[in-house]
Amino acid sequence: MTGASQSPDGDRIKISGIIKDAKGSPVSAASVTALTAIRKEGAAPDTISNISMTDQDGRFVITVPRGIRTIVQISAVGFGIEERPVNILNNLNEYALGDISLSTEASNLATVVVTARKPLMTMGVDRRIFNADAAITSKGGNAVDLMRQIPSLSVDVNGSISLRNSSPQIFVNGRPTILTLEQIPSDDIDRVEVITNPSAKYDAGSTGGIINIILKKNRKGGLNGVATIGAGTPELLNGGLSLNYRKNKVNLFASGNYNQSGGVAEGEAYRENKSQGIITDYFNQRTDRDRKRRFSSVRFGMDYDWNDFNSISFSQGFVKGEFDNDEIQKQRYFNASGQPTQTGDRFSTDNFGFNRANTQLNYRRTYAKPEKEWTADITFNTGTNSGNGTIENYFYNTNGQLIGTPNTVLNTSSGNGTQLTIQTDYVNPLSENSKLEFGARSYHNYSKDKLDVFSLQNGTTSKLPLSNNYSFQEMVNAVYGNYSNKIGKLLYQAGLRVEQSSFKGELIDSARKFGYDYPSKGADLMNAFFPSLYLTYSVKDGSDIQLNFSRRIRRPNFWQINPYVDITDPLNIRKGNPELRPEFTNSFELNFNRTYSSGNVLVSSYFRNNTEDITMYSDTLTTAEYQALGNAAIDPNAILNTFINADRTNRMGLEVTWQQRVGKNFDFTPNFNAQYRDVKAAVNGLNLNNTGFNWSSKLMMNYKIINPDKKFLNNFSFQLSGEYESPRVMPQGKTNEQYYMDFAIRKDFLKNNAGTLTFNVNDVFNSRRFGSITDTENFYQDSYRRWNVRTLRLTFSYRFGRTELDLFKRKSGDRSGGNEVGEG
Repeated sequence: MTGASQSPDGDRIKISGIIKDAKGSPVSAASVTALTAIRKEGAAPDTISNISMTDQDGRFVITVPRGIRTIVQISAVGFGIEERPVNILNNLNEYALGDISLSTEASNLATVVVTARKPLMTMGVDRRIFNADAAITSKGGNAVDLMRQIPSLSVDVNGSISLRNSSPQIFVNGRPTILTLEQIPSDDIDRVEVITNPSAKYDAGSTGGIINIILKKNRKGGLNGVATIGAGTPELLNGGLSLNYRKNKVNLFASGNYNQSGGVAEGEAYRENKSQGIITDYFNQRTDRDRKRRFSSVRFGMDYDWNDFNSISFSQGFVKGEFDNDEIQKQRYFNASGQPTQTGDRFSTDNFGFNRANTQLNYRRTYAKPEKEWTADITFNTGTNSGNGTIENYFYNTNGQLIGTPNTVLNTSSGNGTQLTIQTDYVNPLSENSKLEFGARSYHNYSKDKLDVFSLQNGTTSKLPLSNNYSFQEMVNAVYGNYSNKIGKLLYQAGLRVEQSSFKGELIDSARKFGYDYPSKGADLMNAFFPSLYLTYSVKDGSDIQLNFSRRIRRPNFWQINPYVDITDPLNIRKGNPELRPEFTNSFELNFNRTYSSGNVLVSSYFRNNTEDITMYSDTLTTAEYQALGNAAIDPNAILNTFINADRTNRMGLEVTWQQRVGKNFDFTPNFNAQYRDVKAAVNGLNLNNTGFNWSSKLMMNYKIINPDKKFLNNFSFQLSGEYESPRVMPQGKTNEQYYMDFAIRKDFLKNNAGTLTFNVNDVFNSRRFGSITDTENFYQDSYRRWNVRTLRLTFSYRFGRTELDLFKRKSGDRSGGNEVGEG
């Protein structure tokens, strides 16, 4: 059934519908493209493209300009392309296509390769949605490998993500997680949402934006699945199995994955120690670390649709990880004249393991009124960890003779933690253009960890001050409201979020407590309010301009405020600062988005003012600090890295993302970001002000051979991606440039293309590394580290399924009740 309603606003048309499969089950994450021909005076008509995706109930709403004609194209994994023309009278502003049924290609479910490829990204002025399956260079890897392919995102040597040189908040399925990115298999990810300037609906702690990882959940009818196995070098091994069964109101899903990696990553440091600006001695260090990582995960769950308006979902996940690290450091010492004075060898071994569990319960209520819904959910994360390590230090004179007694440091660790998030959201469209949203969220994080460190010398063991027995409790309670409406071509959304937060940490052995409360006993009440405003103006068909503002908070995390001393690197040790205060960010963006038939261009200019900016500060150890560490195998000239609150940091920049299709076979997506940074900071009267310009560029290109007459060459896909980052200023120096390139080849084959073979090379030139230069009155240091090395991986995936299998009926001898899929 189709229908339409009248509206006084005749510039744009709202088209809605519900996408279902042949059995009447909703198809989620289907790509909906509306192509509208626009009449232009004195010229041929122009075609405007608008893109949307269906929600978990198969519903979509897409707004298009009024034109000569509009065609809606729907495509989804495993289905053929469906086209619907839209015939709209001039006085109508809303059109309902009703139910649209998609049929599987070649009459069975194994046709999981879409004839029209899903776009790499769906771009808008407020977010970008990245299709994980399009990044074939990350096939068989983890979420870190996938993040490297996404425009605007950068990954450092530790696997940490930055968005426009700021740290974003990481969500999984819209909720906080205790998993790190390398603990999430890339094959388990459906898409990634990048939100550069979140509205009041989202956690105020997302000063650097939000990265929301959506895990795969298949909702096709019948029983179907994907099996994957892969191997490569160095020491790469991965495998996985994903199963899904849907019948009527019930959808069951389960998956398991294993991922293993290894390799020797190196690092180097060159240092000049100074006194009153004059060089006193030199030091060089080379580190080789052999890292072995093993992850295994299981996830299962169920969706149940009570009726057309009520549904409930449950999911349970388990992750286990093991790390083995063997490190060798070669140290060389020189006097002011460059003559060698002594050498050192440091050997360290550590083993670490963890177990994580994630439970989610979601309820969703929809209504007869389109887009009106209420959701409520609970997310519970829990985990344990344990580990042990050994460090041995040897020093030699210039004749190679041992100096003193070798020093050995032993450590053992254990810990546990839980996270609980309770959230509810309500959306109510008050009219065709106006909408009210409000919700509440309560987040609680509990952790307790113990680290015992001992010095072993001449057969005698003594406990070191580095030992740490700590616990913390973190809590954030929030409520928010958003109201949006439209005046002519201007769409606006205003929102306000109110948050109460606290962090209570304790060093149990010393009874030392640290943390913060915001607002503190009613004081600083204004620091609990976080407004946002979005203004979007439709310039012409397919083009929008948006101006937005939001205020956010970045609370120091546990490691930034915990005074524990990390001596993993004896020359570059780390320590938290319990006096750290939260930083606040005022973020402004001006965006221009242009969508046309073969691509999309998004131009963003932005300004961020960070007050009390949390930043790294480095200095040499004082005599008192060195003596307080005891016999911990620490060099007296070691650098102490800690955190401070800068007065403020201002960032202003311009980012351009262009997505372009050339014919049916080729597409490319370049991204360019330029930024100017102005840092104002001081420590003990020392001026740390710094300014500088930096830029980065990323490019992804895809080419697919489509030639049915040549079976071998047909369905070959090629992907090439690379990134360059220029040096970036810090309060006491700058980071060094970074660059890398990834390459992958994919071949779809077997009956109905049920099999896929992928070969990828990550870091083709083995050039990915993180380096920095720190220059102070006491020392100059130029160093770099690598976390991974070049990898080569071959992965095979096989898709299978049956559209009519009924698990809830007793089987009989008749096997003719369903279509076999992926069978030769």
